Amino acid sequence: MKTLLKITLLFSVLASCQAEKEDEWREYLGGPDRNHYSSLDQINPENVKNLQVAWEYHTLDTGQIQCNPIIVNGKMYGVTASNGLFAINAETGEELWKFWGGKEKSFFNTNRGVTYWEDKKSGEPARILYCFGEWLYAVNAETGEKISSFGDDGKVSLKSGLGDNAKDKFVISTTPGTLFEDKIIMPLRVSEGADAAPGYIQAFNVITGNLDWVFHTIPHPGEFGYDTWPKDAYRNEEIGAANNWSGMAIDRKRGLLFVPTGSAGFDFYGGNREGENLFANCLIALDAKTGQRKWHFQTVHHDLWDRDLPAPPNLLTIRKDGKKIDVVAQVTKSGFVFVFERETGKPIFPIEERPVPKSVLPEEKAWPTQPYPTLPAPFARQHITENDLNNFSSDHDSLLTLYKNAYKGHYIPLSKTPTILFPGADGGAEWGGAAVDKEGVMYVNSNEMAWIFSLSENPKEDELTLLSPGEKAYSTYCSVCHGKELKGNPGSGFPSLLGIKERMEKQDILKIITNGKGMMPGFNSVSASEKEAIIAFIQGEEKKEPMGNTTGNKKVYVPYKFNGYTKFLNKDGYPAISPPWGTLTAIDLNTGQHKWQIPLGEFKELTQKGIPITGTENYGGPLVTKSGLLFIAATKDGKFRAFNKENGKMIRETELPAAGFATPATYQIKGKQYIVIAAGGTKLGTKKGDSYVAYALP
Repeated sequence: MKTLLKITLLFSVLASCQAEKEDEWREYLGGPDRNHYSSLDQINPENVKNLQVAWEYHTLDTGQIQCNPIIVNGKMYGVTASNGLFAINAETGEELWKFWGGKEKSFFNTNRGVTYWEDKKSGEPARILYCFGEWLYAVNAETGEKISSFGDDGKVSLKSGLGDNAKDKFVISTTPGTLFEDKIIMPLRVSEGADAAPGYIQAFNVITGNLDWVFHTIPHPGEFGYDTWPKDAYRNEEIGAANNWSGMAIDRKRGLLFVPTGSAGFDFYGGNREGENLFANCLIALDAKTGQRKWHFQTVHHDLWDRDLPAPPNLLTIRKDGKKIDVVAQVTKSGFVFVFERETGKPIFPIEERPVPKSVLPEEKAWPTQPYPTLPAPFARQHITENDLNNFSSDHDSLLTLYKNAYKGHYIPLSKTPTILFPGADGGAEWGGAAVDKEGVMYVNSNEMAWIFSLSENPKEDELTLLSPGEKAYSTYCSVCHGKELKGNPGSGFPSLLGIKERMEKQDILKIITNGKGMMPGFNSVSASEKEAIIAFIQGEEKKEPMGNTTGNKKVYVPYKFNGYTKFLNKDGYPAISPPWGTLTAIDLNTGQHKWQIPLGEFKELTQKGIPITGTENYGGPLVTKSGLLFIAATKDGKFRAFNKENGKMIRETELPAAGFATPATYQIKGKQYIVIAAGGTKLGTKKGDSYVAYALP
């Protein structure tokens, strides 16, 4: 009887622990599988219409918030618009503490979440690991104080394992790290240009901060993939990136880490990096303990279009041919879903290598084929024709002219002639990623925007010296996005710099140049004299006579430069192509077939004119629950919506205090289920916000 009682008590404790974990949202995107899924079912399709605001937490610093918060032991941990770490009471929204890694608040990079670690056997305090600038901090989860025994007085540099090439280059992290035992493996964001730092994968010890292992995404001599680059590319100042910025997923039972990577830098020209360029644009399976490669698949060879893998992969179990298979599924900017056996990397559905166009640039050797999955079908349109141009635009003729004069189609290498990239620079899928339920159905929101890209010849150094120092530095670092005439491209997220003297102080401009802001990376490797010259130039205070290069700063030169991110829009600012402009799709990964697809988001002014709902651009991801609900904000219209996951029917929508460009989280405290979403706005021209809003049943 005593043995039976002990067994009963043990199962009771285990069940209690499991229920406690299911009540929480302990990791980024809901768990190590990154499936955005919760087994909570108190809120269901019948009562979701009764949701009310339970609390709203104001961070008191308005701006872009893309954070998916975590909820552990009744506390919610997240990040403010100025990159401050906070803890609040998850039942009431009452603030417990705040922590900033830097001496000052920083609005200059977006942080999408944090990582919680505890091991009661270790005797170490539970900690939050989060990034501020180039630093990874360990902060006491109870007190909000830095843990000084971690690294150098509570922090370690994200450049630790990158080598000398990264010393003076831009390196931050916008996505939380992934835990395996006593390690945290960190994503990195680096420059998109020829000045990019190498994007190696690094594992740090969560207790000491020591560097445990490094995986070289640009291989060193003797390493697999070294021959897919020019000799010694890993130490070439003009080649970098191949980084994971979007986050990772982990199968802790198998000890397998799944890492999606982005393009090599410079993004849009690869004449100096001939070859396939492993491990850029790859899904890589690594041994989480050692960092050794188990298998990989490259989704784009020799990328010339910035086709980064934009979100963590999803780990799930499907049923195919009567068998259960553990798989990993990766969404892409192109609108494809690649599905592989988790242990071997064998494709679940056939993938075809198809011929693609050559480059017209004599220096560029584009790869002759690219991989196309045969299933699932793409969740974003793949082609636009003349008939797909916006038929309610008053400037239809000018849009048609631009369309006819541009290259269009898949994998056309950029040149001096404009190329229409579709899906556009932000996908297809974007960093919000996909949700997956226990039945093996994937739910992915997508942008359907066309962008116009082109290259121009880059002036050689002797030509640049004919410009004044400010003009020269501006031409080198700034004109690609803000234009030669400083007019910018506000529709694409790059503001005009005209009249900036009246809008901003010099010290604020200097901070943005150094640290970055929004889509703009920091240029902390630019010399102080060049920064001063840029500021003088854009404020109209620089003398115009030609001057030589007096900075002595080493330059990275490639023969072509990118002419900027330009959305294909009509004169009223709407997409130049026909709707839908944003979608939500359900895909059964057991069969590879779509279940449903709907437009996501609305322009009310167009609906009032009798135009069917168009969808809008969207950033952030969905949340799916056991009860059959799918929650998503993400849209430009600032709405927070609930859908029936079975058929895509909208059940509820409410307006947020600011647009919610983030992924929701859900948890339960004292028997009450909450849904929480960050509402920071700012992107796509939306108003700023500063809050996290939690909903619950009355």
